[in-house]
This record gives sequence, C-alpha cells and structure tokens, in this order.
Amino acid sequence: MYLHSDLLARAAAGKPVRVGLIGAGKFGSMFLAQVPSTPGLEVAIIADLAPDRAKAACRTVGWSDEQIGRTRFTDDAMTMLASGAIDVAVEATGNPVAGLGHARAAIRNGIHIVMVNVEADVLAGPLLAEEARRAGVVYSMAYGDQPALTAELVDWARSCGFDVVAAGKGTKYLPAYHASTPDTVWDHYGLTAEQAAAAGMNSQMFNSFLDGTKSALEMAAIANATGLDAPPDGLAFPPAGTDDLAHVLRPASEGGQLAARGQVEVVSSLERDGRPVFKDLRWGVYVVIEAPNDYAAGCFRQYGMNTDASGRYSAMFKPFHLIGLELNISILSAALLGKPTGSTQGFRGDVVATAKRALSSGEMLDGEGGHTVWGKLMPAKTSLALGGLPIGLAHGVRLRADIARGDPVRWQDVTIDESLDAVKIRRAMEARFGGEKAAAAE
Repeated sequence: MYLHSDLLARAAAGKPVRVGLIGAGKFGSMFLAQVPSTPGLEVAIIADLAPDRAKAACRTVGWSDEQIGRTRFTDDAMTMLASGAIDVAVEATGNPVAGLGHARAAIRNGIHIVMVNVEADVLAGPLLAEEARRAGVVYSMAYGDQPALTAELVDWARSCGFDVVAAGKGTKYLPAYHASTPDTVWDHYGLTAEQAAAAGMNSQMFNSFLDGTKSALEMAAIANATGLDAPPDGLAFPPAGTDDLAHVLRPASEGGQLAARGQVEVVSSLERDGRPVFKDLRWGVYVVIEAPNDYAAGCFRQYGMNTDASGRYSAMFKPFHLIGLELNISILSAALLGKPTGSTQGFRGDVVATAKRALSSGEMLDGEGGHTVWGKLMPAKTSLALGGLPIGLAHGVRLRADIARGDPVRWQDVTIDESLDAVKIRRAMEARFGGEKAAAAE
C-alpha cells in the first residue's frame, strides 16, 4: 500500500494526518503508544470523560511532555468532531449508544471514522456505513482488532479466486462460560479480584470476552462486512487447532461441523473437558478455503499447506492480533487511500440479548458482560422475525416479562424509551435493511 512513503511525504510537507481519539482506554492507549514513532501522524485532540486520566495514559505509553502539550484534551467529543481540526476520528469508547452518536457526528462533519466500537457497529453499522458512503467519507473497521483482520483474509482469499468456506477467530471457550458474571470472571482467568483491580482490569468488560458476547459481536461484524452467513443456531465454538481448521470447519455434509459452507465461526482453544487444544488459535484469526480445481488442490500439497483428507480444503491464519498497536493501518488507509480496512456492507448477522439465568419481570438488565444477559449471534432475518432485543440496547432497561434461562429477550419484553437517539437509529436501520432485504441476503 506504500503508506509509509506517503506518511514521510506528509511529514516533510508539514501536513500530518490529524487524528481525534475518542476514548483513551486500553485500545486507545495501545494506539497512542505508536504515535511517537510514526512520522506524519498527529493526534490533535483526545476526547475522554476524564481528560486528566487520558493525559496520564499518554505519559504511561511514553509520550513526552512536549508532545502532550501539543495535544488538546477534552471531555466533549462532539465539539472535537465539529472543530475542523481532525481528518480521522477513532471511536474507541466501547459504548454502543455513545458510539452511534459519535459516528453520525463525524460523518456529518465530513470526517473519516474508524470504529473500534464493534458494539455500535453491530447495533446499526449498515445504516452508518451507507450514510458515510453518501457523504463521501470512510467508515472503517479497526485494523488490529479481529473483525478487520478476518475481513482482510476473506478479501485475500476471494481476490485469489478461492471459495471461502468459513472465517472467524479463536478464543477460550467452554459452554459454562455463558453463565459467567463479573463476580465469577476472574476464576476463569486464574486471577484474584485483587490482582485484576491492581492491573486496572474491568470485570464486566473482561466478562464479555468470556461469556460469548464479544465473540458474537465480532462474528456479526464480519458477516455484515463480508456477506458470510451467521450460523442458524448461534456459534458452536468447536475445539480446533491450526492443523485441524480445514477438517473441522467444513460443511457437516462433508464430515465437518459447519451447518453450511460460507459462514462465520469461532474455534475454542479448549477441548470440552477443559484440556488445551493442540496448536490453538486463541489469539488469532483464520479463513478456510476450497481449491477451485484439481490443479490448485495439487498445489496445496506441493507447497505444504495443511488440508483435510480430501486435499481440497485448507486454511490460512494469522496467529496473533495486536489490537491498538496496528490501528495506524486503518487511519492511514482512510486518510491517504480513501479506503476502509473492512466495512459493513449489509445486515446479515445480529446479536440478541439472552438470559444467563431465569429472569423475573421488573429486573433491570445490565448489558454486555453483566449479570443478566449474554449476546447470542443470530442470522439477521431470525433476529428480526423474533423481535430480538439487540445486546447493545440491553443495558439499563427493565423487564416486563419473565424470561427463562437461555431464552432470548425481545423488544416487547422490556420497557424502553423509543425517543432515545440510539433506539431511533437502530429502528431506522431495521426498517432500511430488514424485511425483504434481510431475507434476500440469505
């Protein structure tokens, strides 16, 4: 892509790519750590609810006092987005409601937007991406996070002429994790609550990684960006190491564990009895491909690729993802090339709030990673037919019906303020991309 040479030219001309960061948490801090060593890139403004904490994060990752002094810190992201002082906004709050507002404000002000906030992207990304395209700005997934890296592998495979059979990521998973809460999460990570607190680790956020919600969100984002299908009954999390991807992630009709070819799936780094999977892919991403002809299948053998027994299915994978340390690729692709590193194209996958235990009418839902619900991946048409409540809106709303453990929560099961902007945006997305469009996509 020659991004670095373009960056050097911008640096020499005194015209750096100007970035506005919203949210200086872990992901944002990892990005900030790379800024001092990236010529031609400038973080002009950082918006965080606690500006002093954001300044401390900059010091922690190695910024000099001089560089901190050149950067404006604010708690008002909307003013930053209207300032005319940035070329690219990075939304890294993780708050789906705030993320929708920030994305729309960036688009309205002609600013490219990199959505680290996969929660917001899954909630209404198809609508936001369409609005961005109409406005002539880039709406992009965040390179370094697993959805963008998986979308890149899918694009590579298709551009090479391979059929994509499956794509996704690895994670640590056991079925019992769906019931995990912020009170039990550290037991599964082998930490005490005190150790986690000392490291600044948020129990609800880390629980969303464990209970299946984050995996569901990321797979929905990949499905919506690539046109791959969501599994008909949610993610199965089959155990599989890198040597076994092409064997396990084939259609069931051919001896694998996929409901059908062309879908997203997450593989577990643990066998169902808790033993570690050999050569697991816990931190990585993958794509399973099929050779289009006998000659290509022969090339798989000749060049040492791992295949299934037929020799026709193989897999490519990236064993690690570096999260915010790789985010520059998205920022520079948007600013210098006018292209996203993965972007929502349609509404194929959705994530519905699902009861972790028997819930009673009158209880308050506490959202992603909390005590009450986890997010289950569904095909969009299934979610719409069900009237499923998206996990991104399942925080701070009260139930008006009893929900059995494992059952989905529906819009009709909660009292929700339909006048909220986030609810309006989601409803507009459903109206624009639901119904016949969602059915046709299947």
